[in-house]
Amino acid sequence: MSYFGLPSKAPGVGAPAAIQLLWLVPLTPKKKNMADYEVKSTNTKDFNLTKADALVGRLKYESWYSFKAEIQLVSGDANFTIRPKGFWGTTIEVKHNERTLLDFEMNWKGQIIINSKISDIGQCFIIKQISILKNIFVLLSNEEKLLTIKPNLQWSKMNFDYQLISTDAFENLENKELLLLTAIHCTNYYITMMTSTVVATMAGI
Repeated sequence: MSYFGLPSKAPGVGAPAAIQLLWLVPLTPKKKNMADYEVKSTNTKDFNLTKADALVGRLKYESWYSFKAEIQLVSGDANFTIRPKGFWGTTIEVKHNERTLLDFEMNWKGQIIINSKISDIGQCFIIKQISILKNIFVLLSNEEKLLTIKPNLQWSKMNFDYQLISTDAFENLENKELLLLTAIHCTNYYITMMTSTVVATMAGI
């Protein structure tokens, strides 16, 4: 899979980007549904994925300014690495024991294209923002909505928590937990890159 066609030197997922655009990101009221997933950030580097208050996995960044991260799943006690690929680092790979399972990039439309190599058949997913005012993202496959992602800005932490609402089709996917945390990484990346673009435009860069 490949990632976003944007420079790899842009700022990472940390607090500075969130602080710069606090006033541009609308808040989404929290509506907890025990059948849905939640992602809570404990700081600018660590995100915990839960379902019905039970821990499912973690997304851990190396540092607030880096896109390098690790996914840890409770089920199977599996660890996955997320690393930019190539000189420009616009393609991001998710690996387990050196095997690439997912890769992703941003296309010219501002959508994130995720390619799954988990099975021999392969599958393509798209993450895109469907509402700027409400700040809502969706994960699609063949135009079918599989997952709704709702960021909630936490002022006390200057970071985002997330509510994720899945469909029956998503729940039937292989390695759905890995895809959930990869989707959070993609959404973090999108928000950071859009924040950087707006701030740079306002500064006349």
